[in-house]
Amino acid sequence: MRALTLAPARTAFEVRGYFRQVDTVFFTFLFPVIFLVIFSSIFSEDISVAGLTGDGPASIPAATYYLPGLIAAGLLLSGVQNLAIDIALEKGDGRLKRLGGTPMSPVTYFLGKLGQVLVTGTCQVTLLLLVASLAFGVDLPTDPGRWLTFAWVYLLGLLSCALVGVALSALPRSGRSASAVVIPVVVVLQFISGVYVADFQLPDGVRTIAAAFPLAWMARGMRSVFLPEEMQVLERGGEWGPGQVALALTVWLVLGFVVSRLTFRWLRRDA
Repeated sequence: MRALTLAPARTAFEVRGYFRQVDTVFFTFLFPVIFLVIFSSIFSEDISVAGLTGDGPASIPAATYYLPGLIAAGLLLSGVQNLAIDIALEKGDGRLKRLGGTPMSPVTYFLGKLGQVLVTGTCQVTLLLLVASLAFGVDLPTDPGRWLTFAWVYLLGLLSCALVGVALSALPRSGRSASAVVIPVVVVLQFISGVYVADFQLPDGVRTIAAAFPLAWMARGMRSVFLPEEMQVLERGGEWGPGQVALALTVWLVLGFVVSRLTFRWLRRDA
């Protein structure tokens, strides 16, 4: 109970530290927003939905099409990239060793990290939706059912990414190598998971590989929220598949928890 009561204070500490790091804010918080602005400006012409599906509205704005994937990418950056690098750096410079020698429970430490990801991720997705709606005229859903889908995909995806980030933090052998190890993985996943390249345009082999990771499922879940219903025929299996999305993200949630529980140490691997 003491660990739980201290979690809000630890979360506030982590959030303050996050926003004080300019590079972290740029590459995890503002990165999806910047790409939304770039894509929406470069691809100014609407995307023809009827030409892709043979049915449905004549077209949708490019911002509408790219928004779901960029929201999913933001969850990946906030959870996996941010936590993996941050924890690896804390191990490398001895901060975790010093924390391990204090009365603070590891539960408080992890709840603080998860709380920070939840706060910053919520701020990020709110900013994305505001920019998409106000600057590029994206029509946000009015159906409460779609927002309910958004809520569970967002929470399940964010928690899964956070736990995967904790687990991945054990991979770099030092804080200096953390960015070199983590960032390439995150970038590759974004390219093969339908964030920068339309999912239906990717080869089947690439889509199969992407389906083994959570980003592709988060992007698919978000597309079911923001894209016209007719576009689900472009998904593998011809439907949004919310049950499959929930199952895949739950598997990664459990996997991330188990691996992080087995691999997390207060000290560096070579210490």
